[in-house]
Amino acid sequence: METLKVRTDGSGEPALLLLHGLGATGAVWNGLAELLDERLLVPDLPGHGGSAPLPEYSFPALAAAVAAGLADAGLDAAVPIVVAGHSLGGVVALELASDRYGLNVVGVLALGVKVEWSPADLERAAAMAARPPRLFSTRADAEVAYLKVAGLTGYTPADPAGVVETAEGWRLALDPAAFGVGAPDMPRLLAEATCPVLLAAGADDPMSRPEQLGALASGAVTLPGLGHNAHVEDPAALLPLLTQLTPRAG
Repeated sequence: METLKVRTDGSGEPALLLLHGLGATGAVWNGLAELLDERLLVPDLPGHGGSAPLPEYSFPALAAAVAAGLADAGLDAAVPIVVAGHSLGGVVALELASDRYGLNVVGVLALGVKVEWSPADLERAAAMAARPPRLFSTRADAEVAYLKVAGLTGYTPADPAGVVETAEGWRLALDPAAFGVGAPDMPRLLAEATCPVLLAAGADDPMSRPEQLGALASGAVTLPGLGHNAHVEDPAALLPLLTQLTPRAG
């Protein structure tokens, strides 16, 4: 397993870094990638897909691991980067927008970020983080579970990297401990961003409501007819948002 599995493609500047959500892999961006000519950097986040787990999960730890993985993949720190992140990946994108990680981030699109967390939400996440990986007798059963956990059922086939075979059976590649990352401090993240930031969510996303995003930042975008995985449901809907962040995107 790689420290950070990173798919790279294309050329030019700025580069576009695409960060998936909790439970998924970089494959969720395949539909968008087909529409773009930019230089693409698409990792599996730590503890997901082909990337190694972390000893402990926090947004700064995830951001640091992504930055280190990009450097290992040969990215010049001076290259300008637009970061688009979904859900958990959106929070990591905002973390990278500070000047703490040695990346030249010039714009951030944070899509479908859950910004309001109740005590019950945090308790459920902590309980999931403490559970051992569930084992399945077949790859097919594990792939069904992968799609359910990632919220992708009915939208896309399972990424083969989302499941792994062990001596005891099939399991998700996801490290359950990643569920314990906690709630983001959105006001701090937005205040510390050193580049333009755009918050967006599908109009039918139950986890990221337009009124919640609008209370955090003016200019938050609602994507009509789309849900939590808007980037998978309609990849083309993100193109105007990326264009808004940089004239060369899209």
